[in-house]
Amino acid sequence: MINLSAIVKQLEAQRKQVQRELGRLDAAIGALRGSSTSNGSGTIRVTSQQPRRHLSAAGRRAISRAQKARWAKRSTKGQTGTTKPKRTMSAAARRKIAAAQKARWAASKAKEEKVA
Repeated sequence: MINLSAIVKQLEAQRKQVQRELGRLDAAIGALRGSSTSNGSGTIRVTSQQPRRHLSAAGRRAISRAQKARWAKRSTKGQTGTTKPKRTMSAAARRKIAAAQKARWAASKAKEEKVA
C-alpha cells in the first residue's frame, strides 16, 4: 500500500519551496522596476511615481464661486415664483383612493376574523 501521508508531506514541502522562490522573483522584479513596496505577504505592489498636482489659490477660488453659484441656483430661499407649483389631487381622485383603501382594510379584517 502506498504511504499517502508521505506523498502529501513531500508535495507540501515542494509547494513551500515554490512559494519562497516566487517571493524572491517578485522581490527581484520589484527591485528592477524601482518603485515597489511589499505588503508583507510576499506580494509586490507597484506604486506610481507621478508628481502630485497642486491647485492655485485662484483656481480654488474659482471652483468655490462656481459651486456656490450652483447651490444658489438650486436653493429655493430668496427666490419667488421660480418654485414648481404644488401638485394637487382632485376631490374625486381622493374619494376613489379612500374607497379603495377602505375596501382593502375591510378585506384584511375579514381575513383576520376568518382565521381567528
